[in-house]
Parts: sequence; structure tokens; C-alpha cells
Amino acid sequence: MSDLPAGAHEGLHDLARVIARWTFRPAFNIIVRGRDRVPRTGPVVLVANHTSMVEPQLLFGLLPRRSVFLVKKEMFHGPIGKGLELIGQLPVQRGEPDRTPLLHAVRLLRSGGLVAVFPEGTRGTGEVRTAHQGAAWLVRSSGAIVQPVAVRGTQRPDGMRRRFRPAVDVSFGEPFVLDVPRGRAGLVDATERLRVRLADTVAELDSWRATHGRTERTKDVRQ
Repeated sequence: MSDLPAGAHEGLHDLARVIARWTFRPAFNIIVRGRDRVPRTGPVVLVANHTSMVEPQLLFGLLPRRSVFLVKKEMFHGPIGKGLELIGQLPVQRGEPDRTPLLHAVRLLRSGGLVAVFPEGTRGTGEVRTAHQGAAWLVRSSGAIVQPVAVRGTQRPDGMRRRFRPAVDVSFGEPFVLDVPRGRAGLVDATERLRVRLADTVAELDSWRATHGRTERTKDVRQ
């Protein structure tokens, strides 16, 4: 049993985590809250908001255990695609009813792994106004608990130039058990409950950032 897909190289995965952990430190002023809430063992479906390409890489490095992300299939080409395979990430085709990657993810979860999903599906405002059903389906199929995490500050606000070390905050919420009844109606209801919990985690982080002066400054700095 393994917490990585077949064909993945554990050593390369761990090296990639170290690289990801420190890659963004020079570019961002990062504060991480609640990382100790992430279960160190057992099946976990991590759900996060999505506003930029930075979140997957940032979370991959910050998580205290190995993680497998569902990555859009378009990324799995050339050297980058090979690298993603070697570190154990799974390709998923957005907009197509292909459960093959989800079935791989279920096997990893049943082995005690952590699988990360962006329920919004595509990059947006990160407020989690909508959510796809994949995360809830994984929970129902594996019995995993859900770990919400909110990320803010990675997206450059409209109209702003490049920023000098913008404030980026990552907040891990309390993990929770999600009951997903059988049938489509049960999946729809569980997806909405998951969406609300993640949206609340994002709202709590937004409130904390406003209180601690971590929101965008009115005057930006050119590089």
C-alpha cells in the first residue's frame, strides 16, 4: 500500500516538496496558520479555493505530509508532464465524465493517502461560490475526512502592477467528517455542505487579513 500512485518516485516527490516549500519565500511574504490541524496519517481529502496557478505548488510544499493533487490533463505534456508523473500527481480532464483518475485517487485514499482537490474546478475569485461533486464523491467512496484550506494573496488584483513581496496567507481549517448519503441527491447535498465549509474558511481568512493589515495596499510597488 502506498500514499503515491504507481510509477511515482518517493525520493523525487519528497525533493519536490522541499523545493516547493522554499521557492515562493523570496517572492511572497507568507504566513501559514493551522498547519498542525492537518492529520498526519489516514485518508484525507484536502479542499482548497483557487485563484491562481500558485496555490497548488504552494500547498504541495507547505503540507506536512505527502500529497497527490488532481491536475488538469493539459499540464501532462513534455518534461513538465513527466515531472508531474514522477512526483505522483494525477491528470484529470475537466468537463469530461472520466472517473479513471478519481478511481486512482480512491485507491490512494483507501491506502491512507492525502488527495488534494480544488472544488471550484477552475481559477476564479476564490470565494467558492460553486463546487463540483468530485470531492464529495471521493469522500463517499473512501471514508476520508475533509481538510479545508484557504489561500489568499496569490492573485494580483485587477488594475495593479507587479507587486513586491505581496502578503500571502494560508489558513488550514478544522478537518471534519462529511456524511455523503447514497444517490445523486445525497452527493449534491454533501457537495453544498462541503462548499459552505470551505467558503467559511476563506471568509474567516479574509477577516483575519483585514484585521492584521494583510490586504492589498492602495499603492503598489514596481519591480
